[in-house]
Amino acid sequence: MGMTIAQKILKAHLVDGEMVQGQEIGLKIDQTLTQDATGTMAYLQFEAMGIDQVRTERSVAYIDHNTLQSGFENADDHKYIGSVAKKHGIYYSKAGNGICHQVHLERFGAPGKTLIGSDSHTPTGGGIGMLAFGAGGLDVAVAMGGGAYYIPMPKMVRVTLTGKLSPWVSAKDVILDVLRQMSVKGGVGKIIEYAGEGVKTLSVPERATITNMGAELGATTSIFPSDEATRRFLEAQDRGDVWVELSSDPDAVYDEEYSVDLSALEPLAAMPHMPDNVKKVREIGTIRVNQCCIGSCTNSSYYDMMKVASILKGKTVHPDVSLTISPGSKQVLDMLAQNGALADIIAAGARILECACGPCIGMGQSPESAGVSLRTFNRNFEGRSGTQDAQIYLVSPEVAAASALAGVLTDPRTLGGMPEITMPEHFVINDNMIVKPAGNPAEVEVVRGPNIKPFPLGKALEASYKGKVVLKTEDNITTDHILPAGAKLLPYRSNVPYYANYCFINVDPAFPARCKEQGGGVIVGGANYGQGSSREHAALVPLYLGVKAVLCKSFARIHKANLVNSGILPLTFADPADYDAVKLLDDISLPNVREEVENGAQVTVVCGGRTFKADCEVSDRQRGALLAGGTLNYARQSAQ
Repeated sequence: MGMTIAQKILKAHLVDGEMVQGQEIGLKIDQTLTQDATGTMAYLQFEAMGIDQVRTERSVAYIDHNTLQSGFENADDHKYIGSVAKKHGIYYSKAGNGICHQVHLERFGAPGKTLIGSDSHTPTGGGIGMLAFGAGGLDVAVAMGGGAYYIPMPKMVRVTLTGKLSPWVSAKDVILDVLRQMSVKGGVGKIIEYAGEGVKTLSVPERATITNMGAELGATTSIFPSDEATRRFLEAQDRGDVWVELSSDPDAVYDEEYSVDLSALEPLAAMPHMPDNVKKVREIGTIRVNQCCIGSCTNSSYYDMMKVASILKGKTVHPDVSLTISPGSKQVLDMLAQNGALADIIAAGARILECACGPCIGMGQSPESAGVSLRTFNRNFEGRSGTQDAQIYLVSPEVAAASALAGVLTDPRTLGGMPEITMPEHFVINDNMIVKPAGNPAEVEVVRGPNIKPFPLGKALEASYKGKVVLKTEDNITTDHILPAGAKLLPYRSNVPYYANYCFINVDPAFPARCKEQGGGVIVGGANYGQGSSREHAALVPLYLGVKAVLCKSFARIHKANLVNSGILPLTFADPADYDAVKLLDDISLPNVREEVENGAQVTVVCGGRTFKADCEVSDRQRGALLAGGTLNYARQSAQ
């Protein structure tokens, strides 16, 4: 039986376990990346491991999230990350050099390699045939130390692309159509592989847009073949030597199959407040627009920006619209400046932001109250923009630019003939904002600012537990719900005690105080709990607040792994109907929890006078971590 692309890369990197669906496998990781909102914690954890130099082929620390410096906190974190990187063999991409996924695609990614990053959109690398995973910071720290990265062996899903995109239809519309078919939880436990004749019609930036938003499917990762288009992109980046051809075998077997006829697609939009709430732009109608934001790791490539510049050239943004442009990297910005496209964008009245994540994570440019904002980003969760009642639509750069000119949601096909944009034969190469590790690491002093606090460690699992249900949530709770981002809070990612005051504040403002009053407790959730960002703070902060277990209908993959890493029990209702009977502040106990977890049995739950069972579906390795109170504790015990 033949193999898929993903299976071939998994097999080549397998260091532990067997490639049997659902069983845990350990992978050798070639490359890692971090960004500054998650990187400080990841490097604190790496330092705690006591390893002098990273043991990967390439590890890169990017500064792209917390670039708004309204106080000392972000600047101090950057100083810390830069000094740790220099001391421990990590490349350091300075603020202004660009968004981690865009820069990594340009300068470091390679087909057939494995990559994990402390950001959920790391699967962007699948656009050039990498097997790239979003992960928690501790998993990245372990990989930097030479340890394996563990995942359940995923199912394989093929999405066959046929035809060719029509004028004014883009890669964003492809992934929105896949989301419409599969939903935000349809990819959980699966690797999405794109195949078919339509693949050849897509450039690497277009493919990267599609794999980037595979994170919104809940997928383990997404991947494209490595073909002639991949080779041309890498050669244009002066990195043709890393290219290898990758394709699935003709007789490869997939667990699920979907198809997208590219020629039948039309401009789409994800409506508030979920990426899978997708409709055709023409069906939504001409709603008034207050803001358009173009950029993010999804749609900030040179290819995207040139399309936007061609639409805006010689025109003026509607007087009622604020249009922002965030180029994905310094390379993109350099090239726009050199060819005159940047002047066209500025002349039209767009606001040029720095090469960073910016508005996508609520770092500035929050919409007006109840405002309508069209964004080329990947998530439109309620409140993520920084304005709780804003209406956020996810659209392509073409739709955003056309709408910015018209002042209403606009189908770009009304603009007439589409300008032809071609990929450059050679990109401008200037890596002067990437700092190499020190040649004499022993002489480098790591700098720690006063906002950097120790991270919490879990305690060994006790024989039994009694507490309260301190929160009950609905389905599709995101990590943005658990711990909001934004300009006001992201500077405190390295200060868990302070950040804890804001845990779940947009769901239940009383949650932090309730946890402190009750000495912690158990969170009860619905389906797909913890979707979205890979931020491990969504586990570390509840740990700090004394949360012992999360009991829900189902988990998102990365968040479940982060809970285990922190020593918080991830439990699922054996019978989802038991969820309905649980109430806030019910007494809840796990009378035999240590013995049951140790033996791999179902966990007995007594709640509100009722007794029922919960599953604790973890690997033997994760079971050891839970018993020890977290992965770091487990690693220390194992080393003794």
